[in-house]
Amino acid sequence: MPISKIDISIIIVNYKGWIHLRNCLKSLGGIHSDTFNFEVIVVDNCSNDGQLAQFILDFNGVNFYKNTGNNGFANACNLGADKAKGNYFLFLNPDTIANTKALEVLLETAIKYPDYGILSCQQYKENNKRHNHEKLFLAPSRMFGLFRVFHKLFNANKLKERFDISKEIIFPDWVSGSVIFISRDWLKKVNGWCNDYWMYYEDVDLCKKVTQAGGKIALLRTASIIHYHGGSTRINYKTKALTKSEVIISRHVYVNKYFKGFTRFFMQLVLITHQIISKLILGIFGMILFFIPKFKVNRFLAENVFKYYYEAINNKTWLSIRSTNIKIIKK
Repeated sequence: MPISKIDISIIIVNYKGWIHLRNCLKSLGGIHSDTFNFEVIVVDNCSNDGQLAQFILDFNGVNFYKNTGNNGFANACNLGADKAKGNYFLFLNPDTIANTKALEVLLETAIKYPDYGILSCQQYKENNKRHNHEKLFLAPSRMFGLFRVFHKLFNANKLKERFDISKEIIFPDWVSGSVIFISRDWLKKVNGWCNDYWMYYEDVDLCKKVTQAGGKIALLRTASIIHYHGGSTRINYKTKALTKSEVIISRHVYVNKYFKGFTRFFMQLVLITHQIISKLILGIFGMILFFIPKFKVNRFLAENVFKYYYEAINNKTWLSIRSTNIKIIKK
């Protein structure tokens, strides 16, 4: 039985992405439909820059919640889901522009096909270029760029058929956390988002859990949303280096969680070796060519990666020091 009269709870996680968030909320304010009703929830990951109070005044129809800290995307998504009243959740990035049709199609499809555990829709950049939807789970055969090139060459026909853009529905392994539509029942069934991740791979993990529980991951090409990629993370050099290092960290967390035995050992060893060698070289260039922005970022990135491996040995865990779950381990 429905727990409320709200069909969709739109949950947005924000961290200092106020310019994009304002545009996103304005787009949601323009959505009107006879087939569904919705609420909007914004979880601010403790931006602490004085903007939240003004947004509460400007958007009095939106439910704002302040997190206890910058606890990461997964943690904030779970907080938003706990506060939500809808039967379906749409996790949406603040740097997106939504529309009525997209929400209608997502809801109608979810109701029609309850075995679709997670749905998303086509995302377009502001220049009308389509975001990549050919997303596959991490595997030894496609760990790095060169690996993926060979994998695509050897599986070209299968991949072409699977991700044929003429199809109305495509079934990738996973979809981006920027637009994820999931029912309350499915989210409960997989025990929500995994707090092991502070940033990145939490969307891959959620899709993996749904897949293991027998659900399908579906991307609808009959609906679309604009996504200004990277609007809330690429603020300055140190922030960019931090987010890049968290991609590496989350990859280690994912491998440790979903692979066993020799395969897990091999993948972790290859990842560590690759990162140490590449970041050492780039870090040295970063110190020498600090006046070039790209190399300046690599210097901070190298520092973050080496610090992570040092902390991983000390704490005996692959988790990021920013993960809320590492506090449980330390206890």
